[in-house]
Amino acid sequence: MSDSPVKDHPVSLAELAFVFLKLGTIAFGGPAAHFAMMEDEFVRKRGWISEEDFLDRVAAASLIPGPSSTEVCIFIGRSLAGWRGLIVAGACFIIPAAVLVTLIAAAYVRFGALPQVEGILRAIKPAVIAIIVQALWNLGKTAAKTWVLALIGVAAAVLNFVGVSPLIVLIIAGAGAGIVWWVQKSGRHPAALCGICLSKVFSPAGLTALAVAAAVPIRLGRLFLSFLKIGSLVFGSGYVLLAFLRTEFVDHLHWLTEKQLIDSVAVGQFTPGPVFTTATFIGYLVGGLPGAAVATLGIFLPGFIFVAISGPLIPKIRRSAAAGAVLDGVVVGSLALIAVVAWQLGKASITDWLTISILAISVILIFRFKINSAWLILGAGIVGWIAKG
Repeated sequence: MSDSPVKDHPVSLAELAFVFLKLGTIAFGGPAAHFAMMEDEFVRKRGWISEEDFLDRVAAASLIPGPSSTEVCIFIGRSLAGWRGLIVAGACFIIPAAVLVTLIAAAYVRFGALPQVEGILRAIKPAVIAIIVQALWNLGKTAAKTWVLALIGVAAAVLNFVGVSPLIVLIIAGAGAGIVWWVQKSGRHPAALCGICLSKVFSPAGLTALAVAAAVPIRLGRLFLSFLKIGSLVFGSGYVLLAFLRTEFVDHLHWLTEKQLIDSVAVGQFTPGPVFTTATFIGYLVGGLPGAAVATLGIFLPGFIFVAISGPLIPKIRRSAAAGAVLDGVVVGSLALIAVVAWQLGKASITDWLTISILAISVILIFRFKINSAWLILGAGIVGWIAKG
């Protein structure tokens, strides 16, 4: 992976900041849309990097935890302007969305009980479910490359549905895919190895550590550590974030209700920039303005670190058949988590004929007519406002 830009003179930090602030302000539609906008901006319009280098960075971001589109920004910033570029590019892509989400969170806390706001959020939720279903469908067609991976995905969904934590599900999925690869390569029986792996995953020490972590009282430090952990573990798609948020803040810490979680997801969807700014909204609900800042820092910090250290490692990982097999398992496990989250949020959100109709229309618009998710959610919000008004 080359680190040299195509442009024949260095890119200044001011140029870098301007472009990434612009992208962070207008980049609606999730990672796929973000990648398209970045390719147009950096490869076609400005010629800062080559098409091959851009694709390499997209591939690298898909192999590490964290928000993939934000990490591509960080990769590009580092290649164009070194360590300062790494920080400037990532921060400028995140800041516009974080500021907007904080303002929305403040309005939500102040006016969230008003009938008009309730109606808008109620109508947006089914559109969010449709967007998640589309992501699940598109990613699933690519990820379930074999019947073994498909079975691992089903098993992962069942495990999460019955209460196994997302992290444990991803470990089991990755280990399972790795074991299958090892068996196919060596021809040896996997039963003993499977027993060893499961005993390590469910060891008393590991479960005790998780229980102790969940018992820590509410404070900004705990909020930061929760999002730092989530930012270090979310793998495969931004939507997997939802499963971790639900487990951490609804089931374990009881800081959020199901309603607040789906509202947080809706805000993260209809604002520009990374979906991970859902953390900013939750941070504000839990701890006000300091909570929003702490949550944003916690969830995005791992991405900066992973990008900084992964450059020389990514080519080696991509060349390893064993590591590739494990990553395949992690990906299908991630999709299983998305499926379970979609089901759980759907039960809480699809409650009457209006929400059923919005869901059905959203599915048709997003699958048949490829409507951008931002427009879809804006339209649903208008319908909710009219219906409640």
